[in-house]
Amino acid sequence: MGKEVNGVSRSRFEMFTNSDEAVINKKLPKELLLRIFSFLDVVTLCRCAQVSRSWNVLALDGSNWQRIDLFDFQRDIEGRVVENISKRCGGFLRKLSLRGCLGVGDSALRTFSQNCRNIEVLNLNGCTKITDSTCNSLSKFCPKLKHLDLASCTSITNLSLKALSEGCPLLEQLNISWCDQVTKDGIQALVRSCPGLKCLFLKGCTQLEDEALKHIGAHCPELVTLNLQTCSQITDEGLITICRGCHRLQSLCVSGCGNITDAILHALGQNCPRLRILEVARCSQLTDVGFTTLARNCHELEKMDLEECVQITDGTLIQLSIHCPRLQVLSLSHCELITDDGIRHLGSGPCAHDRLEVIELDNCPLITDASLEHLKSCHSLDRIELYDCQQITRAGIKRLRTHLPNIKVHAYFAPVTPPPSVGGSRQRFCRCCVLL
Repeated sequence: MGKEVNGVSRSRFEMFTNSDEAVINKKLPKELLLRIFSFLDVVTLCRCAQVSRSWNVLALDGSNWQRIDLFDFQRDIEGRVVENISKRCGGFLRKLSLRGCLGVGDSALRTFSQNCRNIEVLNLNGCTKITDSTCNSLSKFCPKLKHLDLASCTSITNLSLKALSEGCPLLEQLNISWCDQVTKDGIQALVRSCPGLKCLFLKGCTQLEDEALKHIGAHCPELVTLNLQTCSQITDEGLITICRGCHRLQSLCVSGCGNITDAILHALGQNCPRLRILEVARCSQLTDVGFTTLARNCHELEKMDLEECVQITDGTLIQLSIHCPRLQVLSLSHCELITDDGIRHLGSGPCAHDRLEVIELDNCPLITDASLEHLKSCHSLDRIELYDCQQITRAGIKRLRTHLPNIKVHAYFAPVTPPPSVGGSRQRFCRCCVLL
């Protein structure tokens, strides 16, 4: 190979012959064309490669293929495509998404790992054919890996986490949601050797118990995001350890973890002042007492999902309206004790005028048109959910829209007697509802 110019060998430039008479090829240096191609997506690069011999060389140069996402391009690819990509890109490739590529398996990813040793971000979400063998390959050949998504790769076990802990010490983000064979042993091995972990997604890892959380709390001081949705075995004991060890925590999801109580809200308030996102849907033991402590200490809260926190009342909304001026998204669906008075406080709070964008009030039977009047000064409000709020009327929604003409209102009104079905075919929507 000859001397390289901006990453392209001189011998490659020699492939451009005088037969390329296009004006753009005459006027622009090949280095500049290569730079232009570097901004194109996969589809456009492939099209450019078919224009001429010279453009084919430039478009397929490895330096243009540093970031590849095949999700919107072609998901029914076979393993050989990944192997060809890895050979073409080699050490240039930094980021690859094979999300949803069901035909890609361990063999192709071993070839990929061997050729693309500088990979930093790899998305294998939904690649259900891969097993622990893929993680062994990544551990052996890809020490620079920082972000890895293995969600829904259900064959992954503790062996994968142990392999990653040995070969990928720079790992910052790992998604193993729905990898339900993982237990505390795998988590322990991972966090002990990857102290820089910032984001950990464990949604649907149903075997995890408090012991796993204690390992995370003890070894992940940099943790910013933790998702434990539907990890139904965890309790306050494990989560309190997380709060005490992970003071930088900004996002926590424990929706569906029905064993937790106000103790976790107190722990968050005392230890995690940077908290911005809290999702506690279906955590029915939480009360106004816990949310009061949280609101008074976590002033940076932006998104809260309190769906089916059935014990909370207007008291929680009063505290949020006073202490959480950055609140943007709030779900109160199925919080049946919420009334117009709570919405009144929220609508007059500091978050209302410039911040609040979404409020969900589905199945809140005490909410009336008065709540819509309280929200009409929320100029940033983009969406409101009102399904099965039986005291909300069309007239109330119409009045709200005179103040907020661009707001999306999702609601329905069920007639007393369902109208008869027309014809014998099954309708695609509920005939009892008139959708707005």
